Amino acid sequence: MNKKERLEAFFNNQEVDHVPVGLWRHFPPQQSHGQAYIDAQMKFYRDTDQDFVKISCDGYFGFPNPVLENLEKPEDLFNIKPLGGDHPFIAEQVQRGADIVKALDGESMCFYTMFCPLSYLRLQIGWDKMMEYIRESPEAVKFACDVIAEDVKALVKGLLEAGCDGVFYAVQNAEINRFTVEEYNEWVRPGDKKVLDYANTLGSHNILHCCGWEDVRNHLEVWEDYESGAVNWAAYIDHLDIPHAKEFFRRPVWGGFDNKEKGVLYKGTKEEIQEETKKLIQQGGKMGFMLGPDCSLPGDIDIRHIKWVVEASRSI
Repeated sequence: MNKKERLEAFFNNQEVDHVPVGLWRHFPPQQSHGQAYIDAQMKFYRDTDQDFVKISCDGYFGFPNPVLENLEKPEDLFNIKPLGGDHPFIAEQVQRGADIVKALDGESMCFYTMFCPLSYLRLQIGWDKMMEYIRESPEAVKFACDVIAEDVKALVKGLLEAGCDGVFYAVQNAEINRFTVEEYNEWVRPGDKKVLDYANTLGSHNILHCCGWEDVRNHLEVWEDYESGAVNWAAYIDHLDIPHAKEFFRRPVWGGFDNKEKGVLYKGTKEEIQEETKKLIQQGGKMGFMLGPDCSLPGDIDIRHIKWVVEASRSI
């Protein structure tokens, strides 16, 4: 199998010759825009020889809407309007996707990272203000997320038309200490689904990233029925191993490694990392499983550690 055939088999829950590998990191500010980003991303892909490229949205965290940049009260959110597909925030990311597609020249697949609407709002205004506003005026926040969703849909459309194989859609904000399940489903789910459901009308290779951090578990049940071609989940934060993730999400899953500095992937020896790789493959098998991390790896991870995973996966 070549890399594209291997990924197609993964998405179709078919047996692969060896379990594909997809591990990722962010790039520093000096490599977060333009050709510097393209060069850094492609060097990382070439040096590790992984099975595909997960394109980061480095340099485009936040959501540069004028209303969000000048908020004084929740009701101001009712004034928000879409940026539009020609705005640099969208157009430049679409160009990034097109440049990566061109650089890959058909060798492998690529997936572009983006966030759910509430996370774009939060990345722009901060956790504290997001929580204050959604508690004080949930309808205003829902209105803003609905508008932001239109721009994220434009980003999805542009990226898939540029040749990206799918989007890596990060859903967040479901920590058990943030909202109840009922609150999440009422306040956050509509924006999540507006984008994801649209993406699924354009392609079948979209990946749901059930993001977890700070060792706080998620209400995973709020995402269980979000449709996607595959799921990346936080095995260590949500205490869900590979067999149970397959059973819970009922589709191909991508993950298994702890992404934190305390994890074996970051601090382990070659022998320890390759033994962990083999253990994860034994759990996941060669159908509907791909090796990956809970989330982004530390920026200073030794690149040899990733190569050791690739090497071990191809020996089984």
